[in-house]
Amino acid sequence: MGKKIALLAGGYSGEYVISLKTAVTIENALDKQLYDVYKIVVDKSGWFYTQGETKISVDKNDFSLTLNGEKIKFDAAFIAIHGTPGEDGRMQGYLDMLGVPYTTCNAIVSALTFNKAYCNKVVKAFNVVNIANSVHLIKGQSFSMGAILDELQLPVFVKPNESGSSLGVSKVKNVEELLPAINKAFGEDNQVLIEEFIEGRELTIGIYSIGSEIFALPATEIVSKNEFFDYEAKYTPGVTTEITPAQITTTIKDQLETKAMQIYKRLNCSGVVRMDFIMQHNTGKLYFLEVNTMPGQSENSIVPQQVRASGRNLTDFYGALLEDCLSKHNS
Repeated sequence: MGKKIALLAGGYSGEYVISLKTAVTIENALDKQLYDVYKIVVDKSGWFYTQGETKISVDKNDFSLTLNGEKIKFDAAFIAIHGTPGEDGRMQGYLDMLGVPYTTCNAIVSALTFNKAYCNKVVKAFNVVNIANSVHLIKGQSFSMGAILDELQLPVFVKPNESGSSLGVSKVKNVEELLPAINKAFGEDNQVLIEEFIEGRELTIGIYSIGSEIFALPATEIVSKNEFFDYEAKYTPGVTTEITPAQITTTIKDQLETKAMQIYKRLNCSGVVRMDFIMQHNTGKLYFLEVNTMPGQSENSIVPQQVRASGRNLTDFYGALLEDCLSKHNS
């Protein structure tokens, strides 16, 4: 019998559909000889495992399933939920309380990195990378357009602070567009981040750890035909070109890997995360954008591309992440 793995998918956010695609990739890649995988779809109505036509609820008291009279307890959870509750620390906190190991960053790291404004402040304090100037707004607290424009130079990006998949994001080039963009972002979230636009090349890199060692995957350059890498650009074929490995100098490659690995270590990340950066035109300086602690992993997503470019296959890669979370839990 293989180890019993709960593959958690779905979630409560606009990224539900993307999460299901990520889960398919992971389920197909996991070695069936080693793991009995139970895909559990989490949504607002409940957490369900589907057997044929039947939906079976997870017992949240002990995170178990009862199938054909047999109670199944899980050896580990493979979290594949983007957004809440799988990327913001809630699921991790629940699993920690029950003592179930899982494949992602822990609850505090997940919660911190999910809040872009707070994460930026922490990463800035590490002094390893540049960060664009920004203003953080909270719903219900008054703000002044004048004060924002004193702090930041246009153009700026206005984005929901805790939404994924670039939902509710606007690029603002003139003053009249700023308030509508803020209102649009508040439509997605109770906090809004306004960031100065850094002109440059967008680079993203997967970082993961096995045991005490941290590894970098080959970086990807994202070239979007849209104004920026928005929801349409992320999920519509042909709107963006993703170049893996990125065509960058050895110096930039080394800097990118070193900085990303340092951030991973100092934030105390676990599992595979994807970090986004901008390499500024003219200066070549790297600016940190964000950490995705549950990056998209549908078949054509960036992390699977990077794993393949590194010469590994997804079966070995996901197997290594699972075994690592199990061994850390048991040590």
